[in-house]
Amino acid sequence: MIRVLLVDDQPLIRSGFRALLELEDDIEVVAEAADGKKGLALVKEQLPDVALIDIQMPVMDGIEATRRIAADPALAGVHVVMLTNYGMDEYVFDALRAGAAGFLVKDIVPEDFLHAVRVAARGDALLAPAITRKLIDRYVTQPPLTRAGTGLAELTGREREAVALVAQGLSNDEIADRLVISPLTAKTHINRAMAKLQARDRAQLVVLAYESGLVAPRTS
Repeated sequence: MIRVLLVDDQPLIRSGFRALLELEDDIEVVAEAADGKKGLALVKEQLPDVALIDIQMPVMDGIEATRRIAADPALAGVHVVMLTNYGMDEYVFDALRAGAAGFLVKDIVPEDFLHAVRVAARGDALLAPAITRKLIDRYVTQPPLTRAGTGLAELTGREREAVALVAQGLSNDEIADRLVISPLTAKTHINRAMAKLQARDRAQLVVLAYESGLVAPRTS
């Protein structure tokens, strides 16, 4: 059973998502909250598999709540998915840096929403290649400061290649084709790189690749 926590200050949004989720035999909504502070408290109390958290809320916003969840070792099994009205808005990048596994636009179709919850619960990255490419476009116009001490020296040559390709928006199958290896081997390289870089998920791996200087934003 996938345990889900809903955190959004709009009652209609929460009730709509709850109604969809509770129709599924393998998903259970364990609690809901209207602000980030209450949501954080419920995360600690309920230990859900997936926390669906709105970015903009009163008392404590979703980004700060996510940052605190990601910083707590006791909550390592909680996968935060941010909810946004606008897709790739200015807050998404802060959310990914804070530790979010990915994000969903609130007008997502029901089938995609349910699929996303299951993907997040498995611990897989909820960041499609198309979204990764949008992240890259953002870095082209606003490259972040290089961050030192990310553990790049610990990566093998193959792991560095795999991370660079993740940061270019390639899927595991595409990375396998590019490196002439199996998809399973590609996934293994990526998982080992994530462990060495202490990246919670693929989304943070993309951010780290750019912030560390492993991949440089294209200028044309």
